[in-house]
Amino acid sequence: MDVSIIIPAFNEQAKISTDIISAEHFLLENKFTGQIIIVDDGSTDKTFQVAEQTKVKKPIMLLVIKVPQHVGKGNAIRTGVNCSQGRYVLFADSGNCIPYKYALSAIRMIQEGQCDMGYASRKLPQSTILKPQSLRRQITSWIFRNIVLFRLVPSELTDTQCGFKVYKGDIARKLYAQSVCDGFLLDVEIIKRAVKNKYRIREFPVEWSCDPDSRLSLFKNLPKLIRELGRLMTMR
Repeated sequence: MDVSIIIPAFNEQAKISTDIISAEHFLLENKFTGQIIIVDDGSTDKTFQVAEQTKVKKPIMLLVIKVPQHVGKGNAIRTGVNCSQGRYVLFADSGNCIPYKYALSAIRMIQEGQCDMGYASRKLPQSTILKPQSLRRQITSWIFRNIVLFRLVPSELTDTQCGFKVYKGDIARKLYAQSVCDGFLLDVEIIKRAVKNKYRIREFPVEWSCDPDSRLSLFKNLPKLIRELGRLMTMR
């Protein structure tokens, strides 16, 4: 199939159906064959049930996976990628922060041999921020990039944590199968493994709106963050 779309979800019952429909429209409008993979990361609400009850048109396939307990966004993405079959693998955060149409530029870059992995970046001059982050989240993001990520990722990458990435399918499945991080540092681990394997990463501009209902918290997840940082610092 052409494209596998992975959407990790944790307590997203109010948004998950819209996420699925938006992904379906993208595939159908562009005449892609593909699958939409929802990975419920141990939600305590009805995310799984709502996702399962959402209907998609053929030939699009919908796969809904339930992780028994909440492990982390990284584990959810890895679970979805490992089940993917597409020539291209697209990972997107729940909430439609970035319209799916922007994945076309990343797919085109991969098709033309410009890169192996396309990363959306909110920091590029051509990107448009429709709804910015709160001041608190902007400060947290600055701390994360300039302290936590210091020397861990290539300096030319401007936005490692944006939740919208496109990969060659075989490369995505190889890298995620090797990964060990369960939290949001998985993005950094994948970059390190990609650089080690000499895969090419190229960023592309997008239109982005902040989701005020985001479940990610740098300080709430600090113990796990420190453990995963230790793994990344010693990873060869």
